[in-house]
Amino acid sequence: MMRSTKFVFAICFLFGLTAAKAAGVRNFDIPAGATGPAIRLLVWTPCAESPQEMDARGAIFFAVPGCPVTGEKLPLIVISHGRRGWFGGHHDTAAALADAGFVVAALNHPGDTWRDTSRTDSLSVLVERPADISRLIDYMLDGWPDAPRIDAQHIGLYGFSFGGYTGIAVIGGNPDLRKGLPNCATSSLLACKQLESGEAPGQLIKPDPRVKAAVIVDPYPAFVFPEKNL
Repeated sequence: MMRSTKFVFAICFLFGLTAAKAAGVRNFDIPAGATGPAIRLLVWTPCAESPQEMDARGAIFFAVPGCPVTGEKLPLIVISHGRRGWFGGHHDTAAALADAGFVVAALNHPGDTWRDTSRTDSLSVLVERPADISRLIDYMLDGWPDAPRIDAQHIGLYGFSFGGYTGIAVIGGNPDLRKGLPNCATSSLLACKQLESGEAPGQLIKPDPRVKAAVIVDPYPAFVFPEKNL
């Protein structure tokens, strides 16, 4: 919790925010389309009501379900969970940020969650995770019911583990996804086995310049980012 608190203080100092009273929370869905499968979201927002204890999959949240959003020109933080994680994995950080005046949107990465491990560690997940974040930002700016309240010039990202990999790719790191990577020979990562067998990424990994700040925690697999690509 100490690390989360320090992160919140640093981000609040960066954006010059003052504390709100509580965090509202609500589920949303990005529909499936030409750019990818459906994505499930959990969004925390500033809220004027007192938080209450919620039990979500055994995790205790302190938030207000469905609370009306308070404030205007709110900065946005997107959260990318780790390998086989879920959108509630960093709920304490998300709630603290919402308390401080941020909109916080966390997603379940399709094919790599605690419920759906069908593509965990695969090459397709390495390629699609950064695209998931861009789709999330698109939705929050254009499709989310309170989209006009977001300040599109102040968007940040928090990524842990595989979410750390995701964040590095989103902010401009260029992963080297090819046969012959030095550390792939000894890695159990499915993507390494696919690359060594001659498979190639099905699409380009594009950075998203809308993300202006990022906190990257314990990125995995970091070895796909050679120094020259950072």
